[in-house]
Amino acid sequence: MSDYKHTLNLPETDFPMRGNLPKREPSRVEQWQELDLYQRLREARQGRDIFVLHDGPPYANGSIHIGHAVNKILKDIIVKSKNLAGFDAPYVPGWDCHGLPIEHKVETTYGKDMPAEKARELCREYATEQVQGQLKDFVRLGVIGDWDNPYRSMDYSNEAGEIRALADMVEGGYVFKGLKPVNWCFDCGSALAEAEVEYADKKSDAIDVAFVCAEDDKLAAAFGLASLPKPAAVVIWTTTPWTIPANQALNVHPEFTYALVDVGDRLLLLAEELVESCLERYGLEGEVIATARGDKLELITFRHPLYDRVAPVYLAEYVESEVGSTGIVHSAPVHGVDDFESCRRYGMDFSDFISVVQGDGVYVDDLPLFGGELIWKANPNIVKALDEAGALMAHKTITHSYMHCWRHKTPVIYRATAQWFVGMDIAGKDGRTLRESALEGIEATQFIPAWGKARLHSMIANRPDWCISRQRNWGVPIPFFLHKQSGELHPKTVALMEDVAKRVDSEGIDAWFRLDAKELLGDEAGQYEKVTDTLDVWFDSGTTHRHVLRGSHPHGHQSGPRADLYLEGSDQHRGWFHSSLLTGCAIDGHPPYRGLLTHGFTVDAQGRKMSKSMGNVVAPQEVMDKLGADILRLWVASTDYSGEMAVSDEILKRTADVYRRIRNTARFLLANLNGFEPGRDAVAFDDMLALDQWVVDRAAQLQERIHKAYEEYRFLDVYQQVHGFCARELGGFYLDVIKDRQYTTQVDSVARRSCQTALYHVVQALVRWVAPILSFTAEEIFENIPGEKGLDDGHSVLLETYYDGLSTLSPEASMGREFWEQLLTVKQSVNKCLEDARNAKVIKGSLAAEVTLYVNDELQELLARLGDELRFVMLTSEVTLAPLANAGTAEATDLEGLKVAVAASTNSKCERCWHHRPEVGTIEAHSDLCSRCVSNLPEGPGESRHYA
Repeated sequence: MSDYKHTLNLPETDFPMRGNLPKREPSRVEQWQELDLYQRLREARQGRDIFVLHDGPPYANGSIHIGHAVNKILKDIIVKSKNLAGFDAPYVPGWDCHGLPIEHKVETTYGKDMPAEKARELCREYATEQVQGQLKDFVRLGVIGDWDNPYRSMDYSNEAGEIRALADMVEGGYVFKGLKPVNWCFDCGSALAEAEVEYADKKSDAIDVAFVCAEDDKLAAAFGLASLPKPAAVVIWTTTPWTIPANQALNVHPEFTYALVDVGDRLLLLAEELVESCLERYGLEGEVIATARGDKLELITFRHPLYDRVAPVYLAEYVESEVGSTGIVHSAPVHGVDDFESCRRYGMDFSDFISVVQGDGVYVDDLPLFGGELIWKANPNIVKALDEAGALMAHKTITHSYMHCWRHKTPVIYRATAQWFVGMDIAGKDGRTLRESALEGIEATQFIPAWGKARLHSMIANRPDWCISRQRNWGVPIPFFLHKQSGELHPKTVALMEDVAKRVDSEGIDAWFRLDAKELLGDEAGQYEKVTDTLDVWFDSGTTHRHVLRGSHPHGHQSGPRADLYLEGSDQHRGWFHSSLLTGCAIDGHPPYRGLLTHGFTVDAQGRKMSKSMGNVVAPQEVMDKLGADILRLWVASTDYSGEMAVSDEILKRTADVYRRIRNTARFLLANLNGFEPGRDAVAFDDMLALDQWVVDRAAQLQERIHKAYEEYRFLDVYQQVHGFCARELGGFYLDVIKDRQYTTQVDSVARRSCQTALYHVVQALVRWVAPILSFTAEEIFENIPGEKGLDDGHSVLLETYYDGLSTLSPEASMGREFWEQLLTVKQSVNKCLEDARNAKVIKGSLAAEVTLYVNDELQELLARLGDELRFVMLTSEVTLAPLANAGTAEATDLEGLKVAVAASTNSKCERCWHHRPEVGTIEAHSDLCSRCVSNLPEGPGESRHYA
């Protein structure tokens, strides 16, 4: 037996089967940095249409978690796919660096009693360290961006830009000072933004409290009675006993019907529909003696149960009559937004409000009964005092959803303090209120997924004025001068803010805190006082469009103050999306974005939130160290980001399996391009074999779908299309069929070079399709493609655009798309029959089989076009076509008009191509070979192939 291995064209490539990503990826990162890839991209795309994804800044505190990784990978896929499509797509990463968590960390480490300037210095140092740590991990993820020049909210230029943004809004008339209830955290010692509040279960004392009537005659008249037969009291229900000391009014709904109920020793005033449930709760029996609409009760006063003052009845439509309540609301205007607005409508002035809770949650010392007590600890004492006063009608402990600080996880309250606000219903220069501008802007914005539109719309439609001031050290100052007597802003405030911004631009925020008012105000300085408040951190990030997107900024560009896309987690409808919308509309009259893409949160395989205590946390650093960043990137692309994103070790292992399928497909393509030089060996499309034309055409069709999927941010679709192409068209058909031709025909034959040309076109397209997702692997594939250079030579696949070397089949082609689709269907049916025969031990493998296809006239005409080459498509040694009527006991298939008979070949096997042919053993010089292989030997004339 002769050895013919040296006459075969066996695959060979330096592209390894094993990715070994954890070891190889870091060197790719170093190569990208040495190449200065980001700047090379900018130069390569200069003058092209621009696409801007503006980075929502993560907070500079702690290591990145899996949610950070998802966010940055999604952004990177989009930016890279836009560069792939030929756009100039810059990406400037950013960080949010001010705010309480950093200040709290510094205070915990160094103590609270340090000078404010020193505290800010330490905060800046800490934030810088955190940024560097997070930056390293983001770069390791394969994210390409301007990492040498990110924007940080604590950069002097950004701090100055934020002051200028505030000045724009002051000039527009949107900023005012007012006393309003705001979310207040005792641990923060500061007001909180809406987005800094989360809801969690809390146990509270639910109490029903009686307020004795102070004007019996008016109450009697309201109910159409000559007089009251007994003392009367109105009953309220509340879950915040600590607000009772601040009560100043009672609210009823003007359209509800209220009842006077005789319960024996007195009359109780309750909503009529709640009488029965209330009496049951109080353990009383009673009779309704009169009813009246709520509007009849307006301004009747009732006595406070603990203090010598009265509470008038105000009408309010926010009053509800839910079961468990009484239909009457106790109003403490300093501790409720609705209460505050109701009391203001009835003429109460700021100076009239009773405020007894201090910033640390402790009652003022001179409050009778409870002075000096923490409100939460005072609750049982208040309940006891009400009981002793005969005012407590019912009391029980309930668990309900309550506001908590997102940082400290502790309950927060509404507390009226003097703060700076952005007014939602103040008309701007164009006559529209900020709320109107924002709602119109939402209508003009593309939302992905679409449900985000309704969510953001409802938040804007119902939100109160935006409290933008905080009482902290580490934040951008509100650089206002207030007149000491009138409390009014200096008349030249906007110009003064620009003077401050210039100083901050060169010295940072300490320039304001160190500033002597005389430096700017001269002789007027004694009449004014400096504001010491700082800006809400959501104002920091929400104004980055003002100083990052504009061309005048170091990070800016010429696309104007409007990004094509903002992309963040779904919580940012009430966070960054929200604050950016308001500031954009206030400053420019429109949102700073054209589109909003929202992704969900990560959960474990059971849908549970990740927590260290449960042991279900997946750390991106560990994934990169064990599996590689490309596995993490592929998982992100393979997940529907519009909802919760499940991740676990098992899920990542399955993702790694898919990765191996894609990698092995690429390796097969590269290995079979051994010896191929595109400029020398490529075959023109019209001269290629029909099967090779088909696979190039399939790649061209797929490229159109992939381009559109990237364009529409459907990365799951990209993943499925690429994986499907590798598994079905390539792995399940084309690559199997061409092995015989690729390995056995002569080196320079048209049959082999046609096949290699198709493989070359496919891998050139494929490497670009996967580059935005599998960036590290794509670089490795790219440098192994014949005729291409890699990173060592200053080339990168990430500098490429979609491959333009793909051709498509003509609609008139005799073996066009429809032909191959039908043939694939036939082959799938034949494959099943071959598998059945293999399982029944009729054959050992498909090349040991001879099949007879019993077909109808339509399939006869189709399959006959391939002639003898039909056996190469079916991967059998012989295929015979016969009329369907002669099928006899042949195996039926799922395909109408086809039955199949499989038999083991009685012919000998060719030792070179492994086909079983009748002439094997009859050729004198090469008794181990079939006649086709003899022809394909180097000294032979070569085999002619036309189709497959």
